[in-house]
Amino acid sequence: MFADMQEAGFANTECLPNQGWEAKLELGFALRNDRTVLAYRSHHGPLTVQRPFYPEGGVCHMYVLHPPGGIVAGDHLSLGVSAEEHSHALITTPAAAKFYRSMGGQAVQTVSINVAEGAAVEWLPQETIIYQGAQVKSAVKVELAAGARFIAWEILSLGRPACGESFDVGLADMSWQIYCQNKPLFLERLLLDAKAFAARWGLQGLSACGTLFASPASAESLAAIQHLIGDTADRGVTLIDKLLVCRALDSRSDRLRGFFEQVWAIVRPDTMHRKACAPRIWAT
Repeated sequence: MFADMQEAGFANTECLPNQGWEAKLELGFALRNDRTVLAYRSHHGPLTVQRPFYPEGGVCHMYVLHPPGGIVAGDHLSLGVSAEEHSHALITTPAAAKFYRSMGGQAVQTVSINVAEGAAVEWLPQETIIYQGAQVKSAVKVELAAGARFIAWEILSLGRPACGESFDVGLADMSWQIYCQNKPLFLERLLLDAKAFAARWGLQGLSACGTLFASPASAESLAAIQHLIGDTADRGVTLIDKLLVCRALDSRSDRLRGFFEQVWAIVRPDTMHRKACAPRIWAT
């Protein structure tokens, strides 16, 4: 999830399970004079942000940076986001995150997002690459107030199929909790290991999997995404009350990412009342 800036120098760090980065970043967004600004920022350790970008007027586009590069055993990264009333922030990362092979220790990341009444947050990180042998624990918790708007995705790539690497060893423990007015909308814990990777009831040996959420969403958005999917295998979408959940499997994470960008372009005008405006960093 968190941005990977450089890979060099971390190949040996994974052999030291008792060492790791402790990094924490807190971001607060507020509406000021018809523009969302980063009103509060606090960070500890190697987790920070670039300056805000405004490619679509008052919406704040923010890039989360993890300068050390890949994430290894013993690392603990924590991101907290709060959006005040009527603010709108889109948060992404400059590159794919990479979780490296572990000798037994666990790498942990937590994301907490609080969206106030009438506010909007889009959490759209680039892909997360989980190397064979990695031990990953990730938890995302979202709290939505009345009238809050939210879009998010999570795109995972297990192993490195381009290098002939599968996911025969390792564990990815991924959880999502989405609440609205303190009531649960979506609670899930996903355990991905070698058995789940290969099984017909699991990933069927496909290296990329992902989920996209949008709230609130309409039946019209559901129908449009169903039309986009058509007869394509390993794609699905449903509407739970007003929470849209779209899932996909693929042998290539770039193709899955392209599909989710299409879904985002469909649902964003419905959920955010704005046309899709891709962050500039996605094109680099």
